[in-house]
Amino acid sequence: MLEIFSQFNHNPALLYTTVIVFGLVVGSFLNVVILRKPKMLEQEWRAQCAEIPGCDCPKTDEPLITLSKPDSTCPKCGHKIRAWENIPVISYLFLGGKCSSCKTGISIRYPLVEIATALLAVIVVCYFKMSWAGLAAIGLSWTLLTLSLIDFDTQLLPDDLTLPLLWAGLLINIQGIFAPLSEAVIGAAIGYLALWSVYHLFRLLTGKEGMGYGDFKLLAALGAWLGWKMLPLIILLSSLVGAVIGLAMIITLGRDKNIPIPFGPYLAIAGWIAVIWGNDIVSAYLGMYPAP
Repeated sequence: MLEIFSQFNHNPALLYTTVIVFGLVVGSFLNVVILRKPKMLEQEWRAQCAEIPGCDCPKTDEPLITLSKPDSTCPKCGHKIRAWENIPVISYLFLGGKCSSCKTGISIRYPLVEIATALLAVIVVCYFKMSWAGLAAIGLSWTLLTLSLIDFDTQLLPDDLTLPLLWAGLLINIQGIFAPLSEAVIGAAIGYLALWSVYHLFRLLTGKEGMGYGDFKLLAALGAWLGWKMLPLIILLSSLVGAVIGLAMIITLGRDKNIPIPFGPYLAIAGWIAVIWGNDIVSAYLGMYPAP
């Protein structure tokens, strides 16, 4: 495997072409996960609710939704998406951003997610080169992107994604790729307890829920990946990004300040920044205050 890494690293054209193409393909799959995972969860919850005695949740005869079934169709006319219409970015441009059957506009977010998926991978490879750390960071980046958009759409952070992400961080750090294993374990525990404490304190003072348990698990996962020493930076960056974007939405878009704003995307952004530039940021900060 190290020989393959070396061949890629000595051939930048091959490396970045492979990363971009693979990233676009994965981005197309992530669009499916982002769209269908919340529907799959809702369907699962309805089925569980219907089995509880006395529950008034009716059973439905809708077909089972998975990541592969039913086939992708136009939400307007039901046109089945053919293989050539599902080529990342290219199909969108060729179709002019419209359904080939009814000419209804296709959301620009689909190609943007595909491009973002490829771009994240390129940035990671620029920093880590082709390596075990690079492959792990790419997987983390793509998972954080998926979680961010699901949370943005539905204010849900599915356990099916956050918990495997947490365990993956611990397993990867058995070899100390991003942090010593002891720091990763402590990071997972502190990451969860930090937001859990904030949640209960906020609820005690205001009677409102400031965030969800999915946020606790996401920060725990980031702690497992990067270790406890990166948690202050992640919390600070996520709070700053959330405050800036939240205020901008209230001021420019007139968003009601009482409408909850998902915190997951800001945690994900901060976590990704910490993966790539966290050590540089911490070193620069400490350099401002040299030891006496």
